[in-house]
Amino acid sequence: MSVNRLKHRESRRTRRRSPVAEGASVTSAAASDRLQKLLARTGLGSRREIEAMIAAGRVSINNVVAKLGDRAGFEDKIRIDGKIIRLRMPALSPRIIIYHKPEGEIVSVRDPQGRPSVFDKLPYVRSSKWIAIGRLDFNTSGLLIFTTDGTLANRLMHPRYQMEREYAVRIVGELSREQITRLTTCIELEDGPAKFDQLFDEGGQGTNHWYRVILKEGRNREVRRMFEALGVTVSRLMRIRFGPVNLPPRLKRGMWLELVDTEVERLLALVN
Repeated sequence: MSVNRLKHRESRRTRRRSPVAEGASVTSAAASDRLQKLLARTGLGSRREIEAMIAAGRVSINNVVAKLGDRAGFEDKIRIDGKIIRLRMPALSPRIIIYHKPEGEIVSVRDPQGRPSVFDKLPYVRSSKWIAIGRLDFNTSGLLIFTTDGTLANRLMHPRYQMEREYAVRIVGELSREQITRLTTCIELEDGPAKFDQLFDEGGQGTNHWYRVILKEGRNREVRRMFEALGVTVSRLMRIRFGPVNLPPRLKRGMWLELVDTEVERLLALVN
């Protein structure tokens, strides 16, 4: 058994506080879901490929030819080309992993420079793949979320949903009142204006000072570039929250944990 898997299981036993924010009621695993979404999660093809099968009349639910928009669940008998498709509980709920990215890893499957990838640390998934929700640059650490569900990934990342990103930022020196005002009103960047929705002073010692910032978009190196636009040096940057998901304090760098069913359901309820 790998060290990652062992530590993951240990963290599952000892975890006391869920990384997913409270506030959404949790029911049992979803009773039903859209057929194309359900089958795509089993790894039988992409959503578009499954939709084509349904449109061609190749899929049935309980011996009735399915149509686009039909819903199905664990108890239904689904066939493709007459062959029964056996659904397992993971097909009803996407897999979601929280990973504490260290500095010095890229968020990409392949890198021409041969640098370490966050995907090297993740567990193997059969007939599917991990989708990174948001990115962190090479020198930034902290929370990354991975899922097997493209719809969920899009829901969390698409600009129209305005998911908050929260970062802990260590800078050299201390911000002036004027700099704080500019950071929370408007900083002109090459790709347009940017601002923090909230900025909190977290104190510090010596030349290092910590701030906590929140914004609702994820442009490339946006947090760093905002400070750099004021001539401020960022010496450390760590994402600690993405939407309703927090980075658990006990999750060490380079380690991951998988959300249990109730946490997955709570997250789905919060973002739907």
